[in-house]
Amino acid sequence: MKVLKFGGSSVGSHENILQVKKIIESQQESCIVVISALGGITDQLITIATLAMQRIESYKNELNNIEHRHFDVVKSLIGAKDQDSVLVHVKSLVHELEDILKGVFLLRELTPKTQDLILSYGEQLSAYIISKVLEKGKFYDARTFIRTNSNFGSAKVDFDLTESLIVEQFKVIDHVPVIPGFIGSNEINETTTLGRGGSDYTASIIASVLNASILEIWTDVDGFMTADPRKVSKAYAIDSLTYAEAIELSHFGAKVVYTPTIYPVYKKNIPIVIKNTHNLAAKGTIISREVSDKDPKLLIKGVSSIDDISLITIQGAGMVGVSGISMRVFRSLAKGKINVILITQASSEFSICIAVVPADARKAKDVIEEEFQTEVYLRNEIKVTIEDNLSVIAIVGERMKNTPGISANLFKSLYHNGINVIASAQGSSELNISLVIKRESLKKALNAIHEGFFLSKYKELNVFLVGTGVVGGALLNQIQQQQPVLLENRKLKVKVVGIANIDHMLFDTDGINLKSWTQTIEKQGEPIDLNAFVAKIKEFNLRNSVFIDCTAHPDPASHYLDLLNSYVSVVTPNKIACSSEYKNYRQLKDTAQVRGVKFLFETNVGAGLPVINTINDLIMSGDKILKIEAVLSGTLNFIFNIISADIPLSKTIRLAKEKGYSEPDPRIDLSGTDVVRKILILARESGYAIEKEQINVEPFLPKDCFEGSLDEFWAKVEKFDADFEARRKELEKQGKRWRFVARFQDGKLTVQLIEVDSNHPAYVLEGSNNIIILTTERYKELPMVIKGYGAGAEVTAAGIFADVIRVANL
Repeated sequence: MKVLKFGGSSVGSHENILQVKKIIESQQESCIVVISALGGITDQLITIATLAMQRIESYKNELNNIEHRHFDVVKSLIGAKDQDSVLVHVKSLVHELEDILKGVFLLRELTPKTQDLILSYGEQLSAYIISKVLEKGKFYDARTFIRTNSNFGSAKVDFDLTESLIVEQFKVIDHVPVIPGFIGSNEINETTTLGRGGSDYTASIIASVLNASILEIWTDVDGFMTADPRKVSKAYAIDSLTYAEAIELSHFGAKVVYTPTIYPVYKKNIPIVIKNTHNLAAKGTIISREVSDKDPKLLIKGVSSIDDISLITIQGAGMVGVSGISMRVFRSLAKGKINVILITQASSEFSICIAVVPADARKAKDVIEEEFQTEVYLRNEIKVTIEDNLSVIAIVGERMKNTPGISANLFKSLYHNGINVIASAQGSSELNISLVIKRESLKKALNAIHEGFFLSKYKELNVFLVGTGVVGGALLNQIQQQQPVLLENRKLKVKVVGIANIDHMLFDTDGINLKSWTQTIEKQGEPIDLNAFVAKIKEFNLRNSVFIDCTAHPDPASHYLDLLNSYVSVVTPNKIACSSEYKNYRQLKDTAQVRGVKFLFETNVGAGLPVINTINDLIMSGDKILKIEAVLSGTLNFIFNIISADIPLSKTIRLAKEKGYSEPDPRIDLSGTDVVRKILILARESGYAIEKEQINVEPFLPKDCFEGSLDEFWAKVEKFDADFEARRKELEKQGKRWRFVARFQDGKLTVQLIEVDSNHPAYVLEGSNNIIILTTERYKELPMVIKGYGAGAEVTAAGIFADVIRVANL
């Protein structure tokens, strides 16, 4: 024999009830059915009772709505032969309820006893109707065998008496008993309720007494979830839990099962199965004594939370070394009938923290201060404070026991996302670690923990991109093309949630469709406001957030520090920040390290070439950079490679701009400004505190070429075509070539156009390629050479993309 319990969502409509009928009548063994009130009816009854107490006449309309809803169910599901008699019984129950509500209305009084009686009608009505829907259904009033004390609203069961009555009631089962859950009666047959969720409890008690083979709880979810799916979109149903795991998850907010439900069946080792009435194909969650170790990576089973709690802190020197403090605290709370959700105490005995529901916070503070009035008011040795707007998160799992690194992983996941832990508690059983955090960080924390413990099927990066020019546009295309590959092969979802171009900005926390982002941003985008864009990033407060700056402007760079301090990683090809004053560069690097996020700018130098990472690896492994000699401008290398008798200097510059090798204003490249920034960054990354003013730059064009408008520049530069051609011919005779080289050695930096012969590594440098020659203590005789494309939208975008992937390895 098995016991099946159906919740309010399972019997919320006549279609759902037909599904319940199908489930019950398909059972291969005899069963007892426990039914909740139709979905939403209990809340309606509470509202009606409150309106009646306040003498608000509209309670009658609400009661009529309840009557009509039950009438509609009867008319939809019960044939004409039996329909009238069922409607008469339903009407009689509603009349009883109406009389009770009239009394409440006249007396303006709603006692807990009366409220229990009013609420009982929800289950009475639904169970009676469903008993008539089933072919072999028979209604049993739970109040005749579920005996309780008189603690109305949350009555305690008299198990000895209840057991004997259940055994007597169900000696022979030749039909399908249908029982209203949630309700019982006291020793003088007054109606009581077992607390919200009490229908589960009713089913568990019956299953335990009758030694059922299994207790099935049918609801509207696929089982216990790894986290609340309303907050963690990647949550999924857990195959199996131990009784202890289920109790912990339930206590800390996973309301799939009413916590007391587990105890009666636990004693008899009767498994509980959570099933979805609306998804019969779902396996559900089985709860038993067995510990499942199917996936060794899953050190925890789930993450649950209580959204809103208050933290009461009792602290002061008057607690240190004084015995009985804890006893007095909890005695006062018990006297005030205040339930404690979480307890933590400092080993120094200086403070005790307790978490309570916000409604009890003020009362808790008052009763504690009353208990310690001498220490609080006379001696000023103890202080009691309340902190509101907090949440509790609990991670739960039997496999946490004796497994090192659980707490480290938990706190690391929170640390990397900028979530502060206010209080924590872990029992010696190692089954549960509980944390108190700010309520505003709850969703972010749940998702971070869910990923951190491999409960998510993939890791997620939330990307915000500023700058959609040739590089930014190429990056978005690459992300769009690579998204399915990364998800399948690396279990990494790169989700672009914010894009800003020169005119508009667009946000979508579910991810912007990169196939049509250009049209979407034009139609739905807001006017661009960089401050508002950054504010949105912080407002969304998404875990693993990455800000990508694909501009060459100072405005986005001015926000890096704020973003890093907000636990947002920054990836950029924009050289402005890292080539600004050394103290600013150092502050950005240090802040990223302190906050546990990434500040990555590999593409500041050499586009997609692995230059900065290589230098970092050399330094970290104990090597020392002695000399850097580099051709760092793909633009200038392109220019001096294609300059010829047929292609004069001015035309090569135009070609570099047309091919996207140069900045929109090519004078930035021609002046050596770009190279100066790059060699400065390389020197700094090599461990040297150098300022831009220390670099000696020798331009190859006169100063007036860099003054005035861009149109004026094109006219001026043509005047130098003949001179450059004459010098080029002379170089060609000598077997030499021009290379714009940056050098760093002995603390000195120079940037200049030099002549190199065929023995120099840069001599054969083709197209827009770059070359970086590193002389180190280990690479002294044969310097390390890094060579390849140093310009171009695609390779630069690829380098940025690689940095974005590195962020995922937090």
